[in-house]
Amino acid sequence: MTANDPETAALLLEGDRLARHLAQTLGGTLHDQNRLVLLGRSLALNLVRAFGPTVEHVTRRAGTPLHAVLTLDERDRAVIQSVSADGEVLGRLPVDDLLGELLFVRGQLHPDVRTHLQDGLTGDEHHATRALVACLKSRPVLSAMERQVRAVLREARATV
Repeated sequence: MTANDPETAALLLEGDRLARHLAQTLGGTLHDQNRLVLLGRSLALNLVRAFGPTVEHVTRRAGTPLHAVLTLDERDRAVIQSVSADGEVLGRLPVDDLLGELLFVRGQLHPDVRTHLQDGLTGDEHHATRALVACLKSRPVLSAMERQVRAVLREARATV
């Protein structure tokens, strides 16, 4: 998988970091390495690319329209900035923090997330894809996404 822009490259690096963490957490072997990279990168890309439009939709409906802009911080790590209609940056959420909030509970993979991702290490590519989709659509991930969107909205209202 290649990146055409620095932000996508940074997301792929976050996915690689997540894959290394998943390898330790799920007990992946060298044989599982490619599958873990696929899962880590897919989670990073899909969750971040779903988060931005969700923030924009929810904040627009809530009367405080924001843009969620994927950018890089001073260390070239991926960050989501919440930006007001007039261009003022109201908040910054590092992507690694977002992924941690969406997938982990007190430093451990949420049990449901763990089950889906462990399942994604088995079977063929189609099986891995179904396990990944099940993880992305799982109640813990969607509930955590809602909490994060609410946090962005609260932060924006506090600064406006």
